Amino acid sequence: MKLADVLVKPILSEKANQLSEKNRVYSFKVARFANKLEIKKAVEDFYGVTVEDVRTAVAPAKSKSRFTKAGVISGRKPSFKKAYVTVGEGETIDLYANI
Repeated sequence: MKLADVLVKPILSEKANQLSEKNRVYSFKVARFANKLEIKKAVEDFYGVTVEDVRTAVAPAKSKSRFTKAGVISGRKPSFKKAYVTVGEGETIDLYANI
C-alpha cells in the first residue's frame, strides 16, 4: 500500500479550524483500510511534522432525498473514515497552501 493512498483530503470546516488553532489537532479524510500507524507515517512524510497522537472515527452512511419535477429521488451518501491528528508542540500544518 502506498502512503499517497492513505490520505484522501484534509477536512476544512469551522470545527476543524477551531481544533487546529486551539489544540494543534488536524482533521483528514482517510481511506477506510488505513490504520493509525499508516496515517501517522503518511502525515509525517507529506507535511514534515512529528505526530503525537492519531484518533480515528468512521462516519456512517446517510440517506438523502430531494424533491424534483419527476418526484422524490432517494439515495445514500457513502460512509467515510476521518482521522484527528495531533502534531508536536510548536508545529503547524499549512492546509491552505495548496489552494
